[in-house]
Amino acid sequence: MFAPMTTVYAHSLLGQPPENWETLPAHSAAVGTLAAEFAQPLGWAEVLRLAGLLHDIGKVSPEFQAYIAGRRLSGGDHSSAGARIALDRYGKGPGRALGMVLAAIIAAHHAGLADGSDLNRRMDAAHRLVPADWQHHAEPLPEAPELRPRAPPPTGGPRGFALSFLFRMLFSCLVDADFIATERFYAGATGETIERGNHTGLVALRDRLAAFMAGKRATAKPTPLNALRAGILDHAMAKAALEPGLFSLTVPTGGGKTLASLSFALEHAVRHGLRRIIYVIPYTSIIEQTADVFRQALGGSDDILEHHASFDWEKARKERLADDEAPSAVAKLQRAAENWDVPIVVTTAVQFFESLFANRTSRCRKLHNIAGSVVVLDEVQTLPLPLLLPSLAVIDQLARNYRTSVVLCTATQPALRQVDGALLDKARTPIGLDLPPERELAPDPAGLYAALKRVAVERLETPIAADVIAARFANRAQMLCIVNTRGHARALFDAIRTLPGAVHLSTLMCARHRRLVLDELRAKLKAGEPVRLVATSLIEAGVDISFPEVWRAATGIDAIAQAAGRCNREGELRDAEDPTRLGRVVVFEPVEGYLQHDIKLRWQAAQPVLDKHADPLGLDAVKDYFAELYWQKGDAAEAFDAAKVGAYPGILPALGEAARSLDFPFRSIAEAFCMIDEDVMEPVVVPWKADPQDDDAKNLLARIAAAELPRAADLRRLQQYVVPIPKKARDEWLLRGVLTPVHPALDKAILAFADLALYLPETGVDLADITYRNVALNVI
Repeated sequence: MFAPMTTVYAHSLLGQPPENWETLPAHSAAVGTLAAEFAQPLGWAEVLRLAGLLHDIGKVSPEFQAYIAGRRLSGGDHSSAGARIALDRYGKGPGRALGMVLAAIIAAHHAGLADGSDLNRRMDAAHRLVPADWQHHAEPLPEAPELRPRAPPPTGGPRGFALSFLFRMLFSCLVDADFIATERFYAGATGETIERGNHTGLVALRDRLAAFMAGKRATAKPTPLNALRAGILDHAMAKAALEPGLFSLTVPTGGGKTLASLSFALEHAVRHGLRRIIYVIPYTSIIEQTADVFRQALGGSDDILEHHASFDWEKARKERLADDEAPSAVAKLQRAAENWDVPIVVTTAVQFFESLFANRTSRCRKLHNIAGSVVVLDEVQTLPLPLLLPSLAVIDQLARNYRTSVVLCTATQPALRQVDGALLDKARTPIGLDLPPERELAPDPAGLYAALKRVAVERLETPIAADVIAARFANRAQMLCIVNTRGHARALFDAIRTLPGAVHLSTLMCARHRRLVLDELRAKLKAGEPVRLVATSLIEAGVDISFPEVWRAATGIDAIAQAAGRCNREGELRDAEDPTRLGRVVVFEPVEGYLQHDIKLRWQAAQPVLDKHADPLGLDAVKDYFAELYWQKGDAAEAFDAAKVGAYPGILPALGEAARSLDFPFRSIAEAFCMIDEDVMEPVVVPWKADPQDDDAKNLLARIAAAELPRAADLRRLQQYVVPIPKKARDEWLLRGVLTPVHPALDKAILAFADLALYLPETGVDLADITYRNVALNVI
């Protein structure tokens, strides 16, 4: 290294002399070492070491040094200088991709990956930002041949996709290294102990789970159902020796696929040296349930991270303290949520896939830790159709180039494989995942469907009004009706609210409210008490609840199968007199309508399947349904990659166009890849109370309002009180003062109701008349 003429600093310490600050060479070396470590499995260690050494070289500037010493209000742009240096040194000639990669990730390490056109403009203006004496504060730059990656360039997938995804992976290595190196400096300087890592190894977790499953098997009753579950588990475990890649697990509801998939994932990871298990679930409402199952099976919780918007870190901390556990264990999991450096992650599909297409530092930190993992995609049929092809492309990349095993886990496989012949391009050529049948983890899926049949599905030929369903509710003490919209759920509940045990469940109720309602329902069902439940589809995917009769409003076969999973779930209706007794699932079309565009398409595809197949939930019926659905959608390239990126009709065409220039539109793609339509619904906070003495939400809102800046942990905890409402209602209530910001610094980003006047105890937020507010309802 050149001897620096003067000492330059990367980080200062409030109230301490400069000799205690972190020098720029020390920070750059620390980031380079960590980034190289993170990129080692990808084969790009030396490139990332260089990125770490250059990423903050702009801090050499007099402006930044004056800023860090408190003599200026801003340090200016310190990210562009290192990017410009890398581009000048390595961005020319045949190997210019190296310079483009370095420039893109270095320039992005604070603001996020930019669109290529924006980065080019920034680089054109960056020459003036390169400090004249930067070389006195950095090691000599290596020659390009010394940086040659160990791994071959990533291949496969749509044009440009593999290379653009590599950019994101390398960006992840750099920003995570920068965060952690900075955290370590400040922790060391202040004497704070930062716990990262030191989790239980996968071998020990595998052995714990094996012991737990052996205990379940030893104590289980010798029933045909338990024999089937044991056979499914044994078959999946026998395939753990197969090379990492794509797998499917097709098991009907009741077959024990949750623990079977976890058992396979741990055994497979141990055999092949993979690093972690990532369990991806479609809905937040069932994450806690799945994570609790895993904790029970693995004998602990410090190795399992729940990463979703509604997890209550403060509640977890209190529960640990009540159990005499150190609060640092929860703090460690909070830090693990930043980059998924934990053995087992349970997360949502939104969190997982949107991170894989993200451009911001906070979302991208975890990406390099997904590589070399086992990813279980539970209920994979719920992937949104307009984003299906980009989602399949990223699944393929993980399996093809990043030594990641991906398990497509569902009761209704959505014909995503090339061999299914359901997804076709314009030339009618099958597209999809290269997943051969021999990588199915379940034994004889068709036989399993027959053996695990719990219900008989019947379709009502004529549209049904709410009063007909209400009359059936009156004749059944325990019955569930699942509908497609919150408005329909409210209207149907109003028709039965006077019946004993009438209950409503929808996303107009906050997550904490819904969880408590579900707990009460399970207890009543077990006790044989009346439970007449009207719910939206939130109850379908994995919610552990069972009714003798379930009605399902018109929808696709996959959703009907999910509804059937809430009926006779454990075969509890069978008795000595009728061991073949089945639950009843009734599919109806509501006379009132309530069929949104996407539901109409799915219902159109479902009707010929219901007419053709005696058992519409069998494998052949499911395959026919998805083939019909994909055919109705038309050209797959347009229907299943429908997110517009600038002038391009989809994400994949945008990447293909940018492949030659390497000017990938990262920011535009991140904005386009949105699994939840945020333009339609807006989140608001409800100060809900479980009982008159419950002031948890009130106290939390008061603490946030009183803080100079809200704590991230408090904002995360606030998510359990969030309800999504139409933007029109949000804007109207904000104008009328019904909603107010939870903190001045957040402005209108997070709004909360002042009280419960518009939150009904039985049905949640009242959207009947957004201009009306009944203060008399503000009871609890």
